[in-house]
Amino acid sequence: MTHVEDELISQPECWTRAAELAAAHTAALPAPGERVAIVGCGTSYFMAQSAAALREGAGQGETDAFAASEFPRGRAYDRVVALTRSGTTTEVLDLLAELKGRTRTTAITADPHTPVMTAADDLVVMEFADERSVVQTRFATTALTLLRAHLGLHTDAVVADARTALATPLPDGLVECAQFSFLGAGWTVGLANEAGLKMREAALAWTETYPAMEYRHGPISISTTGTATWMFGDAPEGLAEQVRATGALWVPSGLDPLAELVRAQRLAVAVAAAKGLDPDRPRHLTRSVILAP
Repeated sequence: MTHVEDELISQPECWTRAAELAAAHTAALPAPGERVAIVGCGTSYFMAQSAAALREGAGQGETDAFAASEFPRGRAYDRVVALTRSGTTTEVLDLLAELKGRTRTTAITADPHTPVMTAADDLVVMEFADERSVVQTRFATTALTLLRAHLGLHTDAVVADARTALATPLPDGLVECAQFSFLGAGWTVGLANEAGLKMREAALAWTETYPAMEYRHGPISISTTGTATWMFGDAPEGLAEQVRATGALWVPSGLDPLAELVRAQRLAVAVAAAKGLDPDRPRHLTRSVILAP
């Protein structure tokens, strides 16, 4: 078993621990009414997208998501939350240093022995969700679970759905598809983006991701026999029928969308195995991007 396989199957237990951790770290996480930005790089940026949409949708306050390198320096926030598994990513550390003394910052990380521990004002450390694999699975979903729980949006049913996602076979013919389109709406757009990234990182697969309604504005033209379109959350009316009419495999969302991401992670590992690739060692990638000064 690869590291990434071992890590992705541990997610139900990690999510349960994250929900408990959220209750113990209320003061470190955004308060209702605060104007908040959530930042990260790569996978963490896509989790930030989902978390921001969930928080704003819950009426907790204006919430934006940015890649750490693209944070708008002239914009004022009450708090900036940084997601960083490694605690060493250059763009995140540079941003936290710039905000020090001006804006309250919180870092959610997996490693308590890294520079982020002194870079942020508040900290939530999830050592139990750290990973050996370069490809992120459990830290990302556990960080999002922490923020969902803080908003009161996490339930035991989500954990049960994750177990179902791990135990249920993938749809017939899915692994053999030549192209994959992942779709989302609202908070699940970030999940769709992350599913596409997992497939590219681990399996070198041709993937594209879109808000579900935007998919009809051109991208649906690539769908045909031998491709797949996977929806995270509820699909717009008529979309499934349109996709099936192209000959593509339609993959509906029957579970909580975060559990659907677990299924997509399993797909990435399965496609990598079919291609003879090692998902623990994706080409050109490292665990953390550390730029020379």
